[in-house]
Amino acid sequence: MSNKDPQNLKNHARFDPWFHFVLFGVLVLNLIFAIAYAVTYTRIHTAWYLVLSVAIFVGFFKLRLYPMKVQDRVIRIEERLRLQALAPQEWHAQIYKLNEDQLIGLRFAADSEVVELAKHALEHNLNRKQIKERIRDWRADEFRV
Repeated sequence: MSNKDPQNLKNHARFDPWFHFVLFGVLVLNLIFAIAYAVTYTRIHTAWYLVLSVAIFVGFFKLRLYPMKVQDRVIRIEERLRLQALAPQEWHAQIYKLNEDQLIGLRFAADSEVVELAKHALEHNLNRKQIKERIRDWRADEFRV
């Protein structure tokens, strides 16, 4: 994403071309080749090559999943702290009723609208996508993984 384009609902997804396209493409081709090779030449070493290819493919997804899970945990803490700072004292107990998905969606809402949007998310059980669609003043998150 260029610095000229402000982040919004349409362009906030982050892709790392080397990870998402090059590495993923190589792993898919390797898996296809391993399957074809194992079917054509049924030997113990071709079966082992297939097992290793599947293991590497699974590792690829786990490699992406772990930092995303940590990021989600950090976002959950950040958003709860931000809501505690911005929301009236009598609403603080409600903050902990927001689920992880809702808190992650709220991270893009500006301070001026996050409390009302959080209340609306709780009242109507909104998910992350529905929350992001209701944001009027988008707060960019340039530090995510």
